[in-house]
Amino acid sequence: MKIIIVGCGKVGTSLAERLSVEDHDLVMVDLSEQKVEEVSNRYDAMGIVGNGASFNVQQEAGVDTADLFIAVTGEDELNLLCCLMAKKNAKCHTIARVRNPLYNKEIRFIREQLGISMIINPELTTAREILKVLKFPSAIKIDTFAKGRVELLHFRIKPEMGFDGKTIMELMGRLKTDVLICAVERDSEVVIPNGSFVLQDNDILSIAGSLEQTAEFFEKIGVRSKKVRNSLIIGGGTIAHYLALDLLKIGFRVRIIEQRKERCEYLSEMLPGADIINGDGSDKNLLLEEGLTYADSMVALTGLDEENIFLALFAKKHSNAKLVAKVNKIAFNDVIDSFAIDSVVYPKYLTADYILQYVRACQNTIGSNVETLYNILDGRAEALEFSIREASAVTDVPLMDLDLKDNLLICCINRNGTILTPRGQNKIQVGDTVIVVTTNRGLQDIRDILK
Repeated sequence: MKIIIVGCGKVGTSLAERLSVEDHDLVMVDLSEQKVEEVSNRYDAMGIVGNGASFNVQQEAGVDTADLFIAVTGEDELNLLCCLMAKKNAKCHTIARVRNPLYNKEIRFIREQLGISMIINPELTTAREILKVLKFPSAIKIDTFAKGRVELLHFRIKPEMGFDGKTIMELMGRLKTDVLICAVERDSEVVIPNGSFVLQDNDILSIAGSLEQTAEFFEKIGVRSKKVRNSLIIGGGTIAHYLALDLLKIGFRVRIIEQRKERCEYLSEMLPGADIINGDGSDKNLLLEEGLTYADSMVALTGLDEENIFLALFAKKHSNAKLVAKVNKIAFNDVIDSFAIDSVVYPKYLTADYILQYVRACQNTIGSNVETLYNILDGRAEALEFSIREASAVTDVPLMDLDLKDNLLICCINRNGTILTPRGQNKIQVGDTVIVVTTNRGLQDIRDILK
């Protein structure tokens, strides 16, 4: 596909990184010559310096022959104008990043009236991701499939769980649950395991199953999550605004520490149910005074990655709170993982996942479609949900007889709302949605699971 990306910031660069490995024809557009040069050289893309909303710049980028036009600059209005101009110039699909909470209530109207294919809001997406782990604090990260009926939960093995030295077959035989262990991260390695794989403490497991099955699994291993009922949020930006709105709706007590006085006044007006504290969130004494020691959860959402990480580490030392830290720029994922912070969220990757899902869906050649896509375990594996719309080489064949690619596992089959844990004799049928976890990159069609 020919894809034009306007905006070479964090999200644009992350998109270029993901899309370039799938051999798309990329054109990067930005007003900054330095950014264009850096991104285009790193990811073998054509670079154009200019305003992405300009008719002439879009013509130079080749919008007439483009399949997809993505606007992810830092300005909502510019992104919308870019997409509007692209729709007038060509017949390509368009995606705009729109972040302002003011527009969030009008997203459907904006999309329909301007003819934009997809509107993505990184801050709202990040807030919803944080909400999921606050509702299920035992998990590091939770991905959902089958319209919320299936969960892919990621959690770290702790000594008290008694998993160390046991094979997956032994463990599942003892627990007798229908969840599937579909990926294991150990140090820098990600494995799609078989039954003989031996688990170790500190491994990060990814398990798949229905909501009831995953809840039963955690109960059987003795992890009864303490309910989170309050949250201390450091940083009062847009993510904090969205997150607080959602938390207040489900009855949380919310406190936000924000340094800018005018922002505190705005949040007080927009979030009447929250406690807004005007102060420096990196002040240790202030954090302790505001009840960090007794907080159920602490979410670090300042504009500095380093500050968020250190705040989480400080909270880890002084409380038993569920810890969440936002990271935007730092690329040392393995170092961050070694700190064992409960959950680290990367807004740029979440945004890229949603757009990549749309790109994969546009590429499908037969009757299957990528419904959901997540990059998991620091982007070293993918979890995909395919909707099966037509018969093919994978349908009506026992799973044991399919010649599947290595490092690939069929995790769940959703059949008319019934969640099936795959066994050898099960068959994929037209109308199913099928969830696959793999370290193979770029699966676009259900047939790609075969060798």
